[in-house]
Amino acid sequence: MSPILVRPVREQLEHDRIIRQLQAKFRRKYEVGINPGAEQNVAVGVPPSALYPDVVLQALDRGRKVQCVVEVETGESVNHLEALAEWAHLSRARAPFHLYVPAGMVDVARRLAEDNNIYVSEIWSYHAVGDQMRFTMVYRNKEAPPPQPKPAAAPREAKAPVKPATKDSGAKKKLVKKPAVKKPAGRKPAPKKAPQKKKK
Repeated sequence: MSPILVRPVREQLEHDRIIRQLQAKFRRKYEVGINPGAEQNVAVGVPPSALYPDVVLQALDRGRKVQCVVEVETGESVNHLEALAEWAHLSRARAPFHLYVPAGMVDVARRLAEDNNIYVSEIWSYHAVGDQMRFTMVYRNKEAPPPQPKPAAAPREAKAPVKPATKDSGAKKKLVKKPAVKKPAGRKPAPKKAPQKKKK
């Protein structure tokens, strides 16, 4: 629900009923999150720029990647202010944006999207048949969506290169001279005696 729009009670009830019917319609193929009325059950994006579309279709696997965002409008809410406040932001989400409008407001919705350069993947019309709503796709955008700017990564602090540790790194150790070990004194060889001359 748009923060700038207060719907008449009858339209708000119809709006929320359509959201719940879409939830039942997509339940087999997707994990379906809904935000009826002023509820904020499932978001697209992260605070403070998180968005709360009427229906969020997510993959059934563990990643729960958003496959599509859906906005449901009533007769009162298909207008210029709503287009700028809601559609423009949802069209920049990283998922196809589908717009559901009453059958009589399709041309108005298309003109608002084109005049404000809002990329809508698909526009669906709805009309009541008894207690149920019938949905009909009336427009599919064949052009590629505009490229979305990537979020700026936080600058990483430059780390000083780490020098490999060497044997000489760290505090220098004082060299201590080891006392010389005295070798055991061996016996000195006895001096050779000069040969004595025999007396004649």
